[in-house]
Amino acid sequence: MKTLLLMLLVLAAPALAAAAQVVHRSRQLKLSRRPLRLVGSVASVESPLEPEGFVLVGGELWRARARDGVRVGPGVANVRVVGARGCVVEVEPLG
Repeated sequence: MKTLLLMLLVLAAPALAAAAQVVHRSRQLKLSRRPLRLVGSVASVESPLEPEGFVLVGGELWRARARDGVRVGPGVANVRVVGARGCVVEVEPLG
């Protein structure tokens, strides 16, 4: 029984390490230059921006900050991405 558990642990360790590496790399990709490529895109407000909240851009959820600290509530459905600071996109209401 102990041998079976040891073999299972030895076989599962590389799979766990590979999964951890994939998760780490996917998080790093989001932290790279991707926010800057989103400038000009239209996003939908997922949670109120007071001045920070979340928007959905291209099927991905991004932390967003309303430009100039303007409150963007749930009544405003869409915003435009106008900049980025790190992994936070800056948005302003359309119109």
